[in-house]
Amino acid sequence: MKARPLFAAVAIAALSGCASDPAPTEQLKLTEQAVAQATAVGATDDQPDMATAQSKLTQAQADMADKSYKQARMQAEQAELDARLAEARVLTEKSEEQLGQVNTRLDRLRKQLGAAQ
Repeated sequence: MKARPLFAAVAIAALSGCASDPAPTEQLKLTEQAVAQATAVGATDDQPDMATAQSKLTQAQADMADKSYKQARMQAEQAELDARLAEARVLTEKSEEQLGQVNTRLDRLRKQLGAAQ
């Protein structure tokens, strides 16, 4: 009979230990940096990934204020990934534009060389 109260106390202690997640301050910093980086390369809120990142970052900050650290961490991690995706898409788009310009120049050079012969 004495084992049940002891088991209950251990179970409660274990559950309360799991419930107290540390504040994800470092993750929030990483997320804010990722959002700033994406913005710096040209990502805007008009892009779905960037808008989602901003929204999730705002939610993470609200969760932090409410001390819902687990939720804050999850939102911040997702926001970081969305911001990095937005950045990658912008960089890919810029690279494709540059590639198109290079190909256009090459075509012009080929035509000039062909006309000269």
